[in-house]
Amino acid sequence: MLLPKKTGRTLATYCALVIIGPGTILTAQIPAPINDLPNPYQSIDGWADLPDGRTWGSTAGVDIDPDGVHLWAIDRCGGNSCAGSGLDPILKFDPSGNVVATLGGGTMLFPHGLHVDRDGNVWVTDAQGPNGTDPERNGKGHVVLKFSPEGELLLTLGTPGVAGDGTGALLETPCDVVTDLAGNIYVGDGHSGQNAGAGPETVARIVKFDRHGNYLTHWGGWGMGPGQMRTPHAVDIDSQNRLIVGDRGNNRLQVFQLDGTYIGELKQFSRPSGIYIADNDVIYVADSESQFDNSRNPGWVTGLRVGSLNDGIADFRIDGTVMAYPEGSNPEGVAVDALGNVYGAVVSSGGALIRSIVR
Repeated sequence: MLLPKKTGRTLATYCALVIIGPGTILTAQIPAPINDLPNPYQSIDGWADLPDGRTWGSTAGVDIDPDGVHLWAIDRCGGNSCAGSGLDPILKFDPSGNVVATLGGGTMLFPHGLHVDRDGNVWVTDAQGPNGTDPERNGKGHVVLKFSPEGELLLTLGTPGVAGDGTGALLETPCDVVTDLAGNIYVGDGHSGQNAGAGPETVARIVKFDRHGNYLTHWGGWGMGPGQMRTPHAVDIDSQNRLIVGDRGNNRLQVFQLDGTYIGELKQFSRPSGIYIADNDVIYVADSESQFDNSRNPGWVTGLRVGSLNDGIADFRIDGTVMAYPEGSNPEGVAVDALGNVYGAVVSSGGALIRSIVR
């Protein structure tokens, strides 16, 4: 069974780990798509129910509570936006799929990335903003929000309703967020870098703040070269204090030191929409887009690829959700609980949480 972070257990049963020194990583060029991988999981649709007659809208961000048991997830207020809705879009589930807490109503437009820190605080990126026509959207969006586990808004990164230009503390459609051991905050900023009209002026960067929300630095920029990005859609930190970025528009993971120094890239995990890094740097990468057309990532298929950052090898592909949502996406967000159950957050087809367990 593959085990998540904070368990202190090994993965020798499934992965032959190659020890690579701190600050280095295997960078490999992949000549052909990697689709034919074993799937030791069984996927279960309809695992989580919403209360009070609510139905699932789109979801994306998902993470595990520090207790290793409860799951936090996004529901975009029954649709694909929370504009004008008072529903709480952030939901906490128990192991049976029951909602036990909710938060965030009326504070965001398009909840996208979700991170639960070691103290149980819940961080959410709001990846849209005002559009000039809908007054319900004014004064919201382009921010990262930090909530206490009880739902108190503790911190806001960026200015609600104000889009940044990629040069300072203001954010522009932020995709994802993660915190390090010292409490520093890393934001994948810019959701439109993979779009057809994107170019050098498009925001596509990593922004670093201190634990109090003060802007420290940023790096990246739109492009396809080393360290450049086309939609930094997911971020996480491994055991060697390396920032792993899901550079979705470039079909790769990029690896940085926490000061922004570029280390390398990995293309073995397909087109990354979501990332979860577990114990011993086992990484779960959600590809939700590769089968939509033949231009985004030709030859690759969607699914959750599981492997190791220590040797750069993808060992498994969880593909049970393809048949559940043939007309839409596979899970975009991914998280793993203390028992090794894998949770995927599906954006399209009305949204859903998929629970995948070892057979």
